[in-house]
Amino acid sequence: MVFEERTYSVLVVSAGQKFRDAMAAMLPYSEYYPVCYAESVASARRELLARSFDFVIVQAPLPDDYGTQFAMDICARADTVVLLLLRADAYGQVNAKVCPHGVFTLQLPVNTQTLKQGLGWMAAARERLRRLEKKTTSIEEKMEEIRLVNRAKWILIEQLKMTEAEAHRHIEKQAMDRCVAKREIALGIINTYT
Repeated sequence: MVFEERTYSVLVVSAGQKFRDAMAAMLPYSEYYPVCYAESVASARRELLARSFDFVIVQAPLPDDYGTQFAMDICARADTVVLLLLRADAYGQVNAKVCPHGVFTLQLPVNTQTLKQGLGWMAAARERLRRLEKKTTSIEEKMEEIRLVNRAKWILIEQLKMTEAEAHRHIEKQAMDRCVAKREIALGIINTYT
């Protein structure tokens, strides 16, 4: 399998300009774009309303909130991976609270190599989420097709007095004869009789 190069969108949430500058140096445009910054939970929530991000990196504490609940709320979104950077005195307790929600944590101070490893973990988690999103979409599409075919079968049963087996066979045969999906045949039947 060939690894597909991806660019990840990032929101960095930190009250400290020094940290934001350090993160800017670690997030090259070739791998991370766009990179946005917020100084508080409130400003970060506004950014998240405007767009979604692949990664959210939070340096706790923040001026308007510690950031713990914010990190857990973001992880509830299916498409975002969160890294929460915590002071040593709060690390154990906060890590135990946020870990079950899928929040990655690192203890401050953190060196560049460890932070790069954390970004690698986040990329791996995001790719896993992408695959799950594709599976979910595929399952939802299949379920929708089944619903349409069933609806079309009941229309054929009511309108043309077919048995369920005959209606099912009719839809399958039409799809094979025309080289189209059963969904298209079902939609045609639904449009014709309703």
